[in-house]
Amino acid sequence: MFDRELYKEIWQAIVTNKTRSILTAFGVFWGLFMLITLYGAGNGLQNGIEEEFSENAKNTSILWTGRTTIPYGGFRRNRWWNFKNSDVEALNKQYPDLYIVPRITPWSSNGASYNLRTTECDVVGEYPITTKVEYLKMEKGRYINDIDIRERRKVCVIGPRVRDNLFPNGEEPIGKSIRVGGAYYTVVGTYNCKGSLSINFDPETAVRIPFTTAQQTYNYGDNVGMLIIGAPEEKSISDVEDEVMRFIRSRHRDVSPDDEEALRHVNLSKQFAQVMNLFLGVDILIWLVGLGTLLAGIIGISNIMLVIVKERTQEIGIKRAIGATPASIIRQIMTEAVMITVVAGYLGLVLGVLLNEGLGMVLASSDTIFSNPGINLGVGLICLAILIVAGAAAGLLPALRAVKIKPIDAIREE
Repeated sequence: MFDRELYKEIWQAIVTNKTRSILTAFGVFWGLFMLITLYGAGNGLQNGIEEEFSENAKNTSILWTGRTTIPYGGFRRNRWWNFKNSDVEALNKQYPDLYIVPRITPWSSNGASYNLRTTECDVVGEYPITTKVEYLKMEKGRYINDIDIRERRKVCVIGPRVRDNLFPNGEEPIGKSIRVGGAYYTVVGTYNCKGSLSINFDPETAVRIPFTTAQQTYNYGDNVGMLIIGAPEEKSISDVEDEVMRFIRSRHRDVSPDDEEALRHVNLSKQFAQVMNLFLGVDILIWLVGLGTLLAGIIGISNIMLVIVKERTQEIGIKRAIGATPASIIRQIMTEAVMITVVAGYLGLVLGVLLNEGLGMVLASSDTIFSNPGINLGVGLICLAILIVAGAAAGLLPALRAVKIKPIDAIREE
């Protein structure tokens, strides 16, 4: 039942000592403000990382060759070797349910030019199946297709920075021929990208040409720069990654089946899991820091409530003498502690949320890894529950001390 007189009396006690009440409440305010601010910032960083990973198929492994470290088949160690077109064909036959994506990585191209405009660029040889493992949202035109591969066409798909630098002010790029490394390519498409499997190149400055065209134009023979292996959702790439690498090594007589250094790889699903585990640790650290600061504020409130009980000894004694029950005394002390805690904590919660929202609006218009910093409703409710419990805990000890005061002794207190 709501006791208006009780809350009126508590409010009178608080405003009577404004400075003390504000300083007492500040510890709780600052503790919750820090908790919400840090949690929102951590949430924004996690959202940004998740968005970066979400732009690619996380169930993916990237493979490339390194130097051999074991002599094998009459060949010395410390040799370079390459994937071949035949490896791609064999992998497609052996693992028909996987996405086998060959790629020729960039080389020096002296930039791209159109009319009198020039821009830096990375030339990348691609297959149409690239879109299965990489986020490429076509803006205009089309992506590389099977006919481009079969006929070794001189066509290209350009990244957003190449498009903006060579074709500014909304100029139409489709159908125009740009010069890249002494060769001319007709632009057939442009794309937007937020994230990419961009080992050794920037997707925003990429000029993507048919894989077979890259091999022929730049004398790659049948060499393949790297392989991207993707798995469908129902299968984990981690379950087949080692098997695929053993299969590749077994096809090369100059590479030892046991030479793990000769075949390098990055498993995106494992990297994503590691990043998420890192954020779990960050969340735990944030809660420890925030709750530790909040605990310091609660202890401060408890100490001040003990002082208040000492100051009100006569008042409590008189109440006990005229019939106040121990439960009513406990309720008054604990309610006052809860009120101070909840009001201060709620202000910290609100200001923390407003700060996160403000940062979210600022970061939305900037190129940063943070995205949507803030807290969800569940965290807010948990914080409010913590405030109520903490306030009750802060008032419990002073309340128990208050009920131990004997009326006759309290009345005699000077």
